[in-house]
Amino acid sequence: MQQAANGPKGPTDWQRVDWRQATRQVRNLRQRIFRASQAGDWKRVHSLQKLILRSYANRLLAVRRVTQLNQGRHTPGMDQVVVKTPKARGALVDELAHYQPWRVQPTKRVYIPKANGTLRPLGIPTVRDRALQAMVKNALEPSWEARFEGSSYGFRPGRSCHDAIGKVYLLVRPNGRKKWVVDADIEGAFDAISHQHLMQTLGPVPGRELIKQWLKAGYLERTVFHPTEAGTPQGGVLSPLLLNVALHGLEAALGIKPGDRNCRGVVRYADDLVVLCESRPDAETVLTVLQRWLAERGLALSEEKTRIVHLTEGFDYLGFTVRHYRAPQTSRSGYKLLITPSKASVQRIRAKLREEWLRLRGAPVAAVLHRLTPIIRGEANYFRVGVAAQTFGKLDSWMFGREVRWVKWQHPHKVSRWQKARYWGRFCPQRTDRWVFGDRQTGAYLTKFAWFPIRRHVLVRRSASPDDPQLQAYWRERDRATTRDLRPIDRRLAARQDDICPICGQSLGNGEELERHHVQWRSRGGTEEEANLVLLHLYCHQQLHHEHREVE
Repeated sequence: MQQAANGPKGPTDWQRVDWRQATRQVRNLRQRIFRASQAGDWKRVHSLQKLILRSYANRLLAVRRVTQLNQGRHTPGMDQVVVKTPKARGALVDELAHYQPWRVQPTKRVYIPKANGTLRPLGIPTVRDRALQAMVKNALEPSWEARFEGSSYGFRPGRSCHDAIGKVYLLVRPNGRKKWVVDADIEGAFDAISHQHLMQTLGPVPGRELIKQWLKAGYLERTVFHPTEAGTPQGGVLSPLLLNVALHGLEAALGIKPGDRNCRGVVRYADDLVVLCESRPDAETVLTVLQRWLAERGLALSEEKTRIVHLTEGFDYLGFTVRHYRAPQTSRSGYKLLITPSKASVQRIRAKLREEWLRLRGAPVAAVLHRLTPIIRGEANYFRVGVAAQTFGKLDSWMFGREVRWVKWQHPHKVSRWQKARYWGRFCPQRTDRWVFGDRQTGAYLTKFAWFPIRRHVLVRRSASPDDPQLQAYWRERDRATTRDLRPIDRRLAARQDDICPICGQSLGNGEELERHHVQWRSRGGTEEEANLVLLHLYCHQQLHHEHREVE
């Protein structure tokens, strides 16, 4: 077999990959690209980007990302290939080294439902193209992270919806002067980006011809080929970065200068943006500026979703409602700011839970708890950063009604006293609540929304990036904060490990699924005591068990 470029002499053994070393190599290259970009040394930037594109470690992490970590890992492209086994992943790593130059394949068109009832078109590339896109993303992203504006929060490392909401909070406080809001939504942003403008913005970067091929690859829908003259397919690994590249420069277009007192403020999460202004005429001017600026990129604002509103009317953003309410007796400004879960978000949560309750009719109570608890935990963790206590209480009351209906459907001939004794009680020992829904046999119980206290999110620094080597301590602290949402036992294990996975050396809060590992296996007499447990990433845990079995 031909030796893979910058790789091992033989075929890749996926179960023996040293993930700690691979992660360190890619992280170091990304940091070097970031530093060179900050210094404006573009010759060095391009040299380092070529190096990371040839890097064996980059291939490893790219294949891991698209075949194990991404949500669409089980969705095939037009070639119907899905990589699920360690052997297939190792073969894909080696295969990527020999496909240069690459001829990309069309994407597969699929549709997923949107919150408003319409369908969102996705373009699913093949697994090989997804892995290559992940490699190119690692080469391009650090350079753009050194240039991106601080008001951009969507699809960027270390940033989230909560950061965007935190920035909105700072801009719309009642003691401020920005009372008018341009609530804008870019129509079909992914589908309409101008290829010419995007390639011109990217410049002569390594991988340019590959990116051009991905943009022009077209898509297959019901075996019919359709060319793509504009846009970048949703579903591609590289597409979110390309969208941010296309929309870079919004602050400059609006006359906003970092560090100065500006009469305008902007917050953008991917294609959802809000601009804060001090007057309605200025807001109308902003709307004109946005339309002209977006037209240069082949984009336009949605007439239905774009509007100018005063903060006393309020607006919805990323699932929250942001609004000023009159409070003449409790506030010096005469108003108070509330950022609450939006009405549409609450309806969506109820619809999701209702669907699960109906699907679980006839299922054992253990299945109910297993299915519903993660949904409650995820929604509560997202909305707890706002003013959500009242909403959580109402959701718990609604959930109690669904619990009663499920129990009555399960046991229509049993009296209420029997039903209560069977399914409700003080299951959570840390609480005095006697109406917790649970399983008498196992002691498991259903979490309540109200058990998640409101906790304000700490806003990320304006231009901070995980690729900045000078901010490593800052990002370690932010990663630690993400483990606070784990279960109590997992929080204690994470703290004992300094929030680091001992196998790969990455943060436990990097978004990967976590599992508990028994140092002494239960099959050999190991216990469930915390001293015998270690918290690992899911796939690190699988690799560790494989190594132990081989040693035996």
